[in-house]
Amino acid sequence: MITIPYGETMTYQAIVDKLRLLYGGDIGSARAVGGAVGHNPISIIMPCHRVIGSNGSLTGYAGGVNRKVELLKIEGTQI
Repeated sequence: MITIPYGETMTYQAIVDKLRLLYGGDIGSARAVGGAVGHNPISIIMPCHRVIGSNGSLTGYAGGVNRKVELLKIEGTQI
């Protein structure tokens, strides 16, 4: 998550695809990435609000979807 640039988003599936390129093989699923993102204890340092669903949905933010929307707006992200 720390590699997702300010003002940009990445899907859970794109994270899986990137991990597969880096480590090869079957490393998991978008659902597994979602679980890991959901357990992020330092969401200010690791910007989990930048991770979105493959269809552009703003799901999976422990602080609530409204807060996720506001953080993305602050960053100037097109949502």
